[in-house]
Amino acid sequence: MSILNQLLRKSSPQQGIVMYYLFAIIVAFLLLNLPYVHKPGVDVDPLDSLFLAVSGVSVTGLSPVNIADTYTMFGQIIIMVILNIGGIGVMAIGTLLWVVLGKRIGIRERQLIMLDNNKNSMSGTVKLILDIVRTILFIELVGAMLLAFYFYKDNPDLKYAVMQGIFVSVSATTNGGLDITGKSLIPYANDYFVQTIVMFLIILGSIGFPVLLETKAYIKNRVTNFRFSLFTKITTVTYFGLFIFGIIVILILENNHVFEGMSWHKKLFYALFQSATTRSAGLQTIDVNEFTDGTNMLMSLLMFIGSSPSSVGGGIRTTTFAILILFLLNFNNTNERSSIKAFNREIHISDVQRSFAVFIMATILTFGSVIVMLVSEGEQMSLIQIFFEVMSAFGTCGLSLGVTGDLTEVSKVVLMILMFIGRVGLICFIIMIGGRREPDKYHYPKERIQIG
Repeated sequence: MSILNQLLRKSSPQQGIVMYYLFAIIVAFLLLNLPYVHKPGVDVDPLDSLFLAVSGVSVTGLSPVNIADTYTMFGQIIIMVILNIGGIGVMAIGTLLWVVLGKRIGIRERQLIMLDNNKNSMSGTVKLILDIVRTILFIELVGAMLLAFYFYKDNPDLKYAVMQGIFVSVSATTNGGLDITGKSLIPYANDYFVQTIVMFLIILGSIGFPVLLETKAYIKNRVTNFRFSLFTKITTVTYFGLFIFGIIVILILENNHVFEGMSWHKKLFYALFQSATTRSAGLQTIDVNEFTDGTNMLMSLLMFIGSSPSSVGGGIRTTTFAILILFLLNFNNTNERSSIKAFNREIHISDVQRSFAVFIMATILTFGSVIVMLVSEGEQMSLIQIFFEVMSAFGTCGLSLGVTGDLTEVSKVVLMILMFIGRVGLICFIIMIGGRREPDKYHYPKERIQIG
């Protein structure tokens, strides 16, 4: 630990975040190899254990092994702990431990907390983290109680009901996407109560912690003259806009295919759940292999966008997508100083630049990964299978066309890198690679070039 502390002191905050998450992955890998974690007679390849550790810490949900057939109850509890560490955030868990142990939280730690939660200032970071931890654990507890009670009514095996209820609640709230049924939520495809609860948990986990805390403050009326922030307004509108868009398009594309002959309410809930799960959750009520390539391509793009910043999910994030769309809507070739406006506010130019940087880097990463995996897999897998897998990993979603366990070692390493970057965040990754540059003290003469 002294070596780790020395490295952290010498590193930049971005490098510190990366090291903390790498350390969390190593700890998760070791936990998954403890005695009594695997079922008797089950042998897991070390690369597969590492893959699951990365998937758990990044709350992705892709897994090369079947959780139900591979891990004991003790192992499943460890997986839930890993999902919470990844979902709430390594720095948030570290802060909670520092507070419990009575350790002083210094400037360096506050910088890392600020960076891990996409804050622009260090003021109130510790209080923010404690509020986030309390909120997420409360959501998980309520979800687990509702689901466990319902599962017990359905199957009077208390041990099964409690374990299933807790695991589904943790997996949905952290958008982890792992399950202990071996079939995700397909066994509950006709159970609208379970689906509704799980969708609420997915949304609460992926819409963004600041949105939850602002909504909580508004409900409790603790702040006089309360006003929702621009972040909350843009995030909420974009999140539910993508959610509704996904529902409508899935219904249209699959109406004469997999949904043919179904009742209207069954079609609706299939579309509702699959649109919700593409934010970052990875749980499913229908085998996505049954969908057309068009639907799977749509779901891939929704996974690429991912969830909101400061949430449990990955992807380029909803605010990045919103700013890109707003830029296009406000683009005026005749006015060089045209600004981007939303909800009677102007968006800072640096946020626009960061959005384009994230989008370009994400596009290069994902399409580069697709090419590498196509070469690695040869003719064993189709382009749509690899594209879907890549977008699922980058968006830390966890949906799969069932090919994860059959991938080559090279492809698994590629997906692990994507999952890691998706969880750490592209801004952090870009700054870590390029470093922070001092502002230019001079400017060159400007010259126009032809565009488009």
